[in-house]
Amino acid sequence: MPPMPSTPPVTSESLPADLLEEIQQAGYYPALVSDVVAAALAGEAVEAHLVHQETTLDHDAAVRRHITVLALTATRLVIAHADDHAAEPGAGGSAAGGAGSVATATTETVPLSLVRGVMLTHVVADPDRYTSGSLGRELTLTIGWGTVSRVDLLPAACADPQCEADHGFEGTITSDDIALRVSADAEGEHVLRQAHAFSAALSGAVGHR
Repeated sequence: MPPMPSTPPVTSESLPADLLEEIQQAGYYPALVSDVVAAALAGEAVEAHLVHQETTLDHDAAVRRHITVLALTATRLVIAHADDHAAEPGAGGSAAGGAGSVATATTETVPLSLVRGVMLTHVVADPDRYTSGSLGRELTLTIGWGTVSRVDLLPAACADPQCEADHGFEGTITSDDIALRVSADAEGEHVLRQAHAFSAALSGAVGHR
């Protein structure tokens, strides 16, 4: 049997220039993040994207940064997430025997046919003065495709206000696979506009492909 032809590696050069620029501007291991996004896309064209960076404090009060990249193609939603953590002793994180840090980059590919819902939460300060079309200064984008679900339970009740019987519980199950919060005050107006544009593109694609 003749050997199978080798497939050239997919590199960040295949990414759209604006997506590559935003990953570079985020400044969080841009070469690594760009390569894993390109590898997950496997050459498929990107129709819309969103780059979201978040800085948090862990239990040791150490500053940790995280980056999430969402890329929408004609058939798939590609999610890439990267963060770092302290290397385990002796894990080879540095020449000193693991005193450095280790970065983890994970990608997930979801067919658009499996995306169950796109939820947008708009936060509007001083709603009495809301300007039509502004959609507030903060947006939380929640996407569900069935991997993770949130269960909200409340004690069940009947129509009789005097009833003291135990009616068990009632509740809802909501898909909650990923949630990104974008604030104009924290990330800037342009990032919020990009979040709105990506959300509109994804909402329009779900159910049609």
